[in-house]
Amino acid sequence: MEETDVAFLLSSRIRQDCYAECAGREECLKTASWWVHLRICRSCGHVGCCDQSPGKHATKHSQTSGYPLIEDYDPPEGWGWCYVDETFTALDHPTPQVGLIPRFVGD
Repeated sequence: MEETDVAFLLSSRIRQDCYAECAGREECLKTASWWVHLRICRSCGHVGCCDQSPGKHATKHSQTSGYPLIEDYDPPEGWGWCYVDETFTALDHPTPQVGLIPRFVGD
């Protein structure tokens, strides 16, 4: 995908006012699983665990929803990942966290 395609994708499908739908890790809690880091979908606010976690819920959400961009949510570091381009991108509007998020790995 060309850089202009990425710019269009980010501007047309990614919300700048994204908020988490919950305090995070909902699927991990339902399955009594643990996570390493959390990612938030920049299109709908779904919070899922990263690919280093057993559930890989953020990737699964992108695959089922078709939403292309996630943001590092816990810990917040100001970057996003585009599943379409398989590339990192800087985000200048990080999503605010909803309350305290307990950690299960790397405390």
